[in-house]
Amino acid sequence: MGGSIRGQAAAIAAMWFCAGPALAADAVHIRQGELAGVTAGGVETFKGIPFAAPPLGDLRWRPPGPPPSWSGVKAADAFGPVCMQSRRGFFGQSPMSEDCLTLNIWRPAGTKSGAKLPVMVWIYGGAFVQGAGSAPFYDGARFAEQGVVLVTFNYRIGRFGFFAHPALDAGPGPIANYGLMDQIAALQWVRANIAAFGGDATNVTMFGESAGAISVNYLMGSPAARGLFDKAISESGFGRSAPRPLKTAEGFGQSFAAANGVKGDDAAAAAALRALPAETLNAQVSGLGDPSIPNPILDGQILTQGIDQAFAKGEEAHVPYLEGGNSYEASLFPQVANFPDPVIARAGIPATVIALYGGQPAPEVAREILTDTMITEPDRALAREMAKQHVPAFVYHFSYVPAAARATSFGAAHGSEVGYVFGTLPKQAFSYGGRDFPAATPDDQKLSDAMHAYWVAFAKTGDPGSAGGPAWPRYTVAGDELLEFGADGVNVRKGFEKARLDLLEADAERRVTAP
Repeated sequence: MGGSIRGQAAAIAAMWFCAGPALAADAVHIRQGELAGVTAGGVETFKGIPFAAPPLGDLRWRPPGPPPSWSGVKAADAFGPVCMQSRRGFFGQSPMSEDCLTLNIWRPAGTKSGAKLPVMVWIYGGAFVQGAGSAPFYDGARFAEQGVVLVTFNYRIGRFGFFAHPALDAGPGPIANYGLMDQIAALQWVRANIAAFGGDATNVTMFGESAGAISVNYLMGSPAARGLFDKAISESGFGRSAPRPLKTAEGFGQSFAAANGVKGDDAAAAAALRALPAETLNAQVSGLGDPSIPNPILDGQILTQGIDQAFAKGEEAHVPYLEGGNSYEASLFPQVANFPDPVIARAGIPATVIALYGGQPAPEVAREILTDTMITEPDRALAREMAKQHVPAFVYHFSYVPAAARATSFGAAHGSEVGYVFGTLPKQAFSYGGRDFPAATPDDQKLSDAMHAYWVAFAKTGDPGSAGGPAWPRYTVAGDELLEFGADGVNVRKGFEKARLDLLEADAERRVTAP
């Protein structure tokens, strides 16, 4: 089975990018030992590097421990296993295991220790229940070609990464948010080791999409992550997300335990939970709307408050921040079009709301309200808080849809910007998992080049600048500026959809202050 998975991964990866033959790279010495990577197409890669102790046996549901060391030269030429998950999709390019806390590094070939190149650390999405740092569209070669050291890594997801139970939560250390602890451990590893790869440990940008962007936003406000990054990028970060209360999470944990024959809240129950087969913990949830789906928890140490609460209090990290979302984020919940009236009514008087959304049919209005409620309005709210604190913030809106899909698309779907950011648009058309992926056109590639250049400029300087296109303005409350990546290219927009976002902002504030 493992060989079959690798074969599928190789075929998929070939559709995305082309690289030259792999050659051995010079060994790099880090605190754990020596690593030998590979060179291909002017880029050196180091894959499958352990950054924490394998969370196996008694280490399941514990904070990540120190990474293992080795003697001799360790081959870093293959991705490590993906973390346990029930649906792998594109993330199934290697075996799956609880022993999955590894990271991967791309750098320009020939880079020496002490080169002080900017560093970018990617946190993958997947609703906190799927994903891997080895997915082909996260390939970091294009960033390395532009003088960036790019890092991806795996973190625990699902019930392995986000799980609470009184039997597990009695210790003095952090609890419940093991996936976020893994992210923090990866950032700590980067601070300690990235100089050996030529990266500047004082110029680290963390960035992510969806669950990865939510993680970025939570880490911005987490006391445990303070000082581990110098810039941040959030792509579709659900800026009004709040962590699940610990007691609620423990209730779900107790129900799960009881369903699997584990009762009690003592050490014996904790041992029994840690002895459950991995596949039992890997049981699927019903979907994104499942109230018990594993996600971040208000544990009091890693997470102490919601995202917008931290920003509103000025308790987020005061570092340059770039954020944005896509024009059809409601693609996550396509069924909203079948029941548009409650969505519209919640936003206000239906006739008024529909007018603000251009008099479109109700299903389309509902899609756009959901997109704005989840992403667009919260992005503006976070940017406003940072602007009030005189911290640099830059906002984008991604509405680009390939020409061939515009007649049938409702907009840029959730996650569709990732290939443009990484420069990993598919080189040739292919089908996978029942979906058709067209080859990138010259127009697609032109927009990708622009978007990628802005991200690189931000990582290098903390200001995306012009990157060969329009100057990206720093967000101000008065100007309400963002940069749109759309069918007509890259353009500055001021007061973007102000009237309808004002309506949704008022609704969000009413829900927060309601008794």
